[in-house]
Amino acid sequence: MNNTLTLIITIIQLLSCLFLTLVVLFQSGKRSGLSGAIAGAADSFLTKNKAKTVDAKLAKATKWVAGLFVVLTLVLNIL
Repeated sequence: MNNTLTLIITIIQLLSCLFLTLVVLFQSGKRSGLSGAIAGAADSFLTKNKAKTVDAKLAKATKWVAGLFVVLTLVLNIL
């Protein structure tokens, strides 16, 4: 029973690790540098707001998945 539970939690932890990596990679950088300033002039107001909401959702997802990963790690350590 204990080995099965450990295996299931390990698989869930592995999937959350992969998802966390993807979510972090999909986020845009906070500082774009000079190229971001030049390209930013071409963006319209609507595309900037859309990008901020997507970035906000990705940031929120990062926090939740990272929390899940930490909890799963602690649970596996206890088991």
